[in-house]
Amino acid sequence: MVERAYDTCRRMQLRHDPTYYWATRCLPAERRRAVHALYGFVRGADDIADGRADAGGRRAALDAWQGELERGLLLGTSDHPVIAALVDAGPRFGMPLELMPRYMDAMRSDCTVPVRMCTQDELDAYMHGTATVGPMVAPLLDASAGGAEQLERLGVAFQLTNLIRDVREDWRMGRVYLPGLHELDLSRGAATHRLREHVATQVGRARELFREVDVTAMALPVAFRPGVRVALSVYLRVLDRVERQGYDVITRTGSLRPWEATGAVVGAFLP
Repeated sequence: MVERAYDTCRRMQLRHDPTYYWATRCLPAERRRAVHALYGFVRGADDIADGRADAGGRRAALDAWQGELERGLLLGTSDHPVIAALVDAGPRFGMPLELMPRYMDAMRSDCTVPVRMCTQDELDAYMHGTATVGPMVAPLLDASAGGAEQLERLGVAFQLTNLIRDVREDWRMGRVYLPGLHELDLSRGAATHRLREHVATQVGRARELFREVDVTAMALPVAFRPGVRVALSVYLRVLDRVERQGYDVITRTGSLRPWEATGAVVGAFLP
């Protein structure tokens, strides 16, 4: 039962996020399964927030998803495979799942109609909520206390990079995360000078966040470092691509081509 639950989460991660999947593959088997389980839960929450139900229905579904995890932790099991996997992995590795409500609150904010982040403070609060995944995964990497903070900061940098890359797709879903973007430019699909300037500012912020992350301060065991290097390499390549495109994330995609992603993974293992 539990083995099938873990495999369900593994397949979810491979299907929806191959970058993180291959980074996860760098971990020892037991830790790898636990990351799959955590991914499965947060992916489930993300899918609910992005669903077709109205805002109230999505919030109610998020409440139910969080409640199912809380009940599973109390009972030590669950009929839902994703919950069953996380309920098994969390206590076994000392994952601070009590932080999960912070992540769920960020998902609830995605149910606002429409989503508009008008200030940098609003955006930062949202990103820190989603970056709660960092401290939750820290025990799986044997990170120090300071390392957990570094992982959260890294999570913010990852999230900001995702938001830069997905401006066009988020607009189609009624969401504007980056402060200062003009809705007229977005509605017209126009990569105007002012839009590029705002995107360039956020790319600069993302790069600064990556520079502030001290991987050595995480004090990770040697076996756990390749996965972090893979994720870093891929996300920095995304920023490189956006810059090469002149910060045009409206008429051009910020997503990496398959060969670019492969090159980033290979490059992470080169000296």
